[in-house]
Amino acid sequence: MRYFFYIVLVLLVVSCNATKKVPSGSYLLNKVKINTDTRSVSESDLKPYLRQRPNSSMLFFGKVKLHAYNIPNNDSTWLNRQFLKFGELPVLYSDRLTGLSIEQIRLQLNNKGYLNAEVDTIVGKKNKKANVTYKVTGNNPYLVRTFKDSIFSVDSTIYKILDEKKRLNVVKEGDIFDKEVLEEGWIRITNELRNNGYYNFTKDNLYFLADTTLGTHQVDLTLGLNNPTDSTLHSRYRFGEVIVNNGVSSTILQDSSKHYLLDTIQYRDIKVVQERDKFLRRQVIFYNTFIRPGRIYSDRLVERTYSSLNRLGSVSQTAINLTPVVENDSNFINANISIFPGNMHYLQFGVDGTHAAGDLGIATDATYEHKNALKGGETFRVKLNVAYEFIPASDSINLIDKSYYEYGAEAFLSIPQLLLPWVMKQLKDQPSASTEFSIGTNFQNRSEYLRQFFNLSSRFQWLSRNWQVTNVVEPIAITYVRMPRMSDRFREAYMNDSINPILKASYEEQLIVRSAYNISYSNVLSNELPPRIPFRIRAGIEVAGYLPRLATMMGVTHKNASGREVLFGIPYSEYVKTDFDFAPAYRFDDKHTLAGHIAIGFAYPYGNSIVLPFEKRYYGGGANSIRGWSTRSLGPGTYNNDSLGYDFANKTGDIKLDMSVEFRRKLTSLFELAAFIDAGNVWTIKNYKSQPGGYFTWNSFYKELAAAYGLGVRLDLNFLLLRVDLGMKAHNPALSQGKRWTIFKPEFRRDFAFHFAIGYPF
Repeated sequence: MRYFFYIVLVLLVVSCNATKKVPSGSYLLNKVKINTDTRSVSESDLKPYLRQRPNSSMLFFGKVKLHAYNIPNNDSTWLNRQFLKFGELPVLYSDRLTGLSIEQIRLQLNNKGYLNAEVDTIVGKKNKKANVTYKVTGNNPYLVRTFKDSIFSVDSTIYKILDEKKRLNVVKEGDIFDKEVLEEGWIRITNELRNNGYYNFTKDNLYFLADTTLGTHQVDLTLGLNNPTDSTLHSRYRFGEVIVNNGVSSTILQDSSKHYLLDTIQYRDIKVVQERDKFLRRQVIFYNTFIRPGRIYSDRLVERTYSSLNRLGSVSQTAINLTPVVENDSNFINANISIFPGNMHYLQFGVDGTHAAGDLGIATDATYEHKNALKGGETFRVKLNVAYEFIPASDSINLIDKSYYEYGAEAFLSIPQLLLPWVMKQLKDQPSASTEFSIGTNFQNRSEYLRQFFNLSSRFQWLSRNWQVTNVVEPIAITYVRMPRMSDRFREAYMNDSINPILKASYEEQLIVRSAYNISYSNVLSNELPPRIPFRIRAGIEVAGYLPRLATMMGVTHKNASGREVLFGIPYSEYVKTDFDFAPAYRFDDKHTLAGHIAIGFAYPYGNSIVLPFEKRYYGGGANSIRGWSTRSLGPGTYNNDSLGYDFANKTGDIKLDMSVEFRRKLTSLFELAAFIDAGNVWTIKNYKSQPGGYFTWNSFYKELAAAYGLGVRLDLNFLLLRVDLGMKAHNPALSQGKRWTIFKPEFRRDFAFHFAIGYPF
C-alpha cells in the first residue's frame, strides 16, 4: 500500500497546482533570495536569520509536501487524510515577517562588523505567487585599529596564565570587527581559566570595550576583567579531599546504622569507601581517577575521570559531586565520586547463513564476556566459532569434492591501565589507558588442504596532550601459519612459482613476529569550539622479523631447500611498513563542508622475505579508497590480467597512494549529499614477474594514477551514519595507452562501482 501511495503521489504532483489552496488576496511565498555585496558574509550565512521561508522542496521533485497537501479537497476519506498528514500547508507571504527578516539580517551584519549595513527588499507578485529578494549593501566594514587588554592591572596571575597560553590574541589589528570572533575568544578564555583552577569563573567576568566614534570605520578594542564582588582577586582552587564510593549501594550510604558494613581505606592520596566484598581494586580506581588532592582544579580532569571510569565495562554509571571549601585561607574543591556496578556477565550466540561462490553454508559463534574478571575492571572474553559449507561435487580444480569446515577459538583480556616497568611509571597515569592480550587459533579444513592459524598479540594504548593524541604500542605480535596437508592438485595449481609466486606466497607456511607503534592526532578538543579547519593525522611504523633474526645470529635457525631461514620448521617474515594519513576539512557554514584526504603507505620486504605477507600488502579500490573501483580491483600500477577473472592475489602492492576531495552539502538533519574526486593506486616495490606493470618508478608513477569521481548520499542517524556512493572511473591505468580516459566514453559494467558503508570515508 505504501508503494501505491508514493506512485500516486508522484503522478499527481506533476499536474497539481501549487496555489490551489492559497486564499484570495494572499500570495504563496515561492522563492526567497539574498543578494549581498559583503565578502566575509555569504548568502548561506544570512539564510538562518530569515523569519519566513518557502515550503520545503525535494531534489528533482520540487515542493512535494505542498503538492500532497493540495491534492485532497477534504479529509473525508482515509487516503485524503494520509495526503494531508504527509503534506505541508502553503507558506503565505507576510509583510510583517519580511520586516522582521530585514531587521534580523541587519543585526547579524552588525555583529559581523558591518555597522552601516543596509537591507532592502524587492517583492515580485504574480499569479498568486511572491518572489522575495533581499538586497544587502554592507558598505565599509569596521576594522580593528588597536586591541589591548587591561587584565594585568586587575589580576596578574590570570594575565600570566592567558599570556602563556596565547589566549589573549583574540583579534589582531586590521581584522574585521566581528562580534562572533570576540564571542569565540571569550569562550576560549573562560575554558582556559576553568582548566587552570578558576572553578567559579564564567564569561560574565570578562568584557569588551569598543570605541567606534573614531569616524574612520575603525574600532579601538579593550578586553577587560571584572573584579569579583567579594574579593580583589578571583579565587583559584585546588582539589581537596577525594572520596570514592567503590560500588557501595545508596541504601547503605544513606543509612548510618549500616555504616559498620563499610571499610574506608586510604590509598595514596584518595579515600576509598567499600563494602567487605569490594567491587574494584584500589589501584584501578586510582589510575582512572584524575581528580587528586593538591592538583589544580580543571574541568578537563573532571571530564577525564567521568570518561575513564565509565569506559570500564563493569561500571554502569559514575556520579561526581564537587563542593568548594575554604581552609586556612586556601580554596579547595572536595570531590565525592560514586561508582555504580553494572552487569558483569555477557553471553551471546549467533547463527549466520553464508553464501560463497554459489555454495550455501552455516556459521555459528558463541561469546562469553566477564567485565570484572580480576576485580580491576578487566574484560575477559572467550569466543568460539564454527563454520560449515556445503560444496557440491565437481571436476573443476577450483572446487573440492567434500564439504568445507572451519573452527577456532579466541581469548582476550583487556586491563584498564598500563602494565609497564617502574622506569616508565609516568605513563601509568595516562587517560583511557589499557593493556590488552589476545591469543587465538583457527583451523580451515578442505580436501585441498588443512590450514592452521595461531595468533598471539599484546597492545598498550593511552591518550596524551589533552586527549588529542592517541598512542598505540604493540610490543610483540606473533602470527604462525601452518599447512600440514595439501593435495597434489592444489600444489600444482597454486604452489608453483612458475604459475603465480604472489598467490603461492599468500598460502605458504609462515611465521610473523612483529612490533608496531601508531599515533594519531586531532586538533579538535572536547568542550571547546571546533576549529575552522579541523583535521586528523595518523602515522605508524611496523617492523617484523627482528627477534627471529637474533635467533639466526645465535645459530638457532637453519635454511630450508629454498634458502630461507626456518624457525620452528617455518620460514619467518622480515619487513618494515610505514603509513601516513592526513584528513583536513573546511566548514564553510553549518551545511557546506569541503573535506580532503591523503594516505601514503610504504612497505619493504627484506632479508628472509621476497614478498610481503598477503594480509600485509596494500590494495586499491573500495568504499574508503578510489571509489570508481570495487574493493581489491585496482592496480598495482598498470597491471591487468582479465584472463584470471577476480585476480585478488595479484591486485596488491607494497606502495599505496590515496588522495580524495569531497564536497558535502547538508540537505536536512538526516540527509546529506556529497560529490567527490578520488585519485591513487598501489604499486610493487620489486619487479615481480607475476605482476607486470605493477613496479613503482619515479618517472612514470604519476601517469599510472587512477582517477574517479561520483556522488554519494549519507543518512545521519546521530549514533550511526550510513553512506551510499556511486563512483565512476575517469582514468583507468589498466587500459592500454590512449584508452585510459574513460570519462569521455564510460561503460556502465566496467566503469561504475556502487558502495555501501558505515561512517565517512575519511
